[in-house]
Amino acid sequence: MNKIEKKAVIEEIAGKLKDTKFIYVTDASGLSVEEVNLFRRKCFESGVEYKVYKNTLIQKAVESIEEVPSDIKAVLKGFSGIIFSDESNNAPAKVIKALRKEGFEKPLLKAASIDGDLYVGDDSLDALSKLKSKAELVGDIIGALQAPAQNVISALQNGGHTLSGLLKALAEKEG
Repeated sequence: MNKIEKKAVIEEIAGKLKDTKFIYVTDASGLSVEEVNLFRRKCFESGVEYKVYKNTLIQKAVESIEEVPSDIKAVLKGFSGIIFSDESNNAPAKVIKALRKEGFEKPLLKAASIDGDLYVGDDSLDALSKLKSKAELVGDIIGALQAPAQNVISALQNGGHTLSGLLKALAEKEG
């Protein structure tokens, strides 16, 4: 790879890092081609993208932008792949955990950048998979806002039936 090609790859990585909200750095070394293809397919099905780059190119891309914590460079040793996720902060963690349930030991989580916070190490995987995505949080808020209104409507409907029954009984008694 010549300098021009390297520069283009660094710019591509930097662009993805800038434009992507949630970034997971993984180690998928030792996986067979079939296992890597399965991993990529699961990523695609979950709406995330998995790419493998040379560590030096990732480091140079991280140095050129401010959106990703520079501490992430410390984990860029050995085999490194990046999972990019725009919509869900927990989708990459869920993909990795699903593979673990199928008996895979890898990919290992090296680090994850979520909203400017850096989670380092495979031990963070459980916590990351339990984070609520934006859609889940919006759903929780809507549910919480709807509950009191639904209770009031239900009480009015039930109370209305009781009140109308009471008025009907009183009217029949008088007549």
